[in-house]
Amino acid sequence: MKTVAFLIFPDFQLLDAAGPISAFEMPTRGMEPAPYQLRILASEAGPVKSSSGALLMAEAIDDKPVDTLFVAGGEGTEQALKDKAFMDFVKTAGTRARRTCSVCSGSVFLAAAGLLDGRSATTHWRRSDEVQRAFPKVNFDAERIWTKDGKFWTSAGITAGIDLSLALIADDLGEGVAQRVAQELVVYYRRPGGQSQFSPLIRFSQTNGKFADLLSWVRVNLKAPLHVTDLAEQAGMSPRNFSRLFLAETGETPARAVERLRLDTARTQVEASNRKMSEIADETGFNDPERMRRSFLRAFGASPQTLRQIARGAG
Repeated sequence: MKTVAFLIFPDFQLLDAAGPISAFEMPTRGMEPAPYQLRILASEAGPVKSSSGALLMAEAIDDKPVDTLFVAGGEGTEQALKDKAFMDFVKTAGTRARRTCSVCSGSVFLAAAGLLDGRSATTHWRRSDEVQRAFPKVNFDAERIWTKDGKFWTSAGITAGIDLSLALIADDLGEGVAQRVAQELVVYYRRPGGQSQFSPLIRFSQTNGKFADLLSWVRVNLKAPLHVTDLAEQAGMSPRNFSRLFLAETGETPARAVERLRLDTARTQVEASNRKMSEIADETGFNDPERMRRSFLRAFGASPQTLRQIARGAG
């Protein structure tokens, strides 16, 4: 039986802890002997108030062995960083555990303890730039749902903790068990770690709107070549000026933005329809199924066929 400990603190994000707890609970229901023992830990024993006001009962941190440590995030992160006993436990238990994991801003605790120096990690996209500045020795990647670097597993905000938990359960007990857990939780099985935290169209809309109409036009004209000259003409700019302003506003080159939108649209069709891959590739501008497959592997770490199979397994 492996001990999975969930570390919380005042004003933690409830789902950061509750999501993974629920995921790891599921295998303990139908397997003999139970594969996991779950513990909820905090600096002091008793009820710990989450940022929502809901309480979670916790045991006091101790020296008992932990196989997998989960550290939650939340609004109380800054205050918890000042808790010496809490941070000493993060460093000690995080070093000793077979696997050390974080959800959302929980990665800040691992970084502050020096556990992520020289490693890749992820956190909620909204805090990624801020955390990267605070911990320059860590390579924070806001594009990923979850990241594994050695024994350290970090995940993005809120529900990404469930995706990470499913990956850990699959690592321990096999894909079949992890898939059954996903079915019990009625969640998607399972978003690869390389999947972006948010749709490209949503991401690109977080600008001042200069290219909003252009991006909407691109989305419905993905079959077209969509070279930089085509986009610049649609935007009423010279290609050089367009490329410079587009990169400054969106953080992406025009070519990369087009590819992201093609991937986003193609993935939706792959997972939600029974259409042939060749048809989807043609409609989204990849034109060649093999080209689409290679793009999927780079972006999502899985082929279109694999993602369709995973999506079918979720129902």
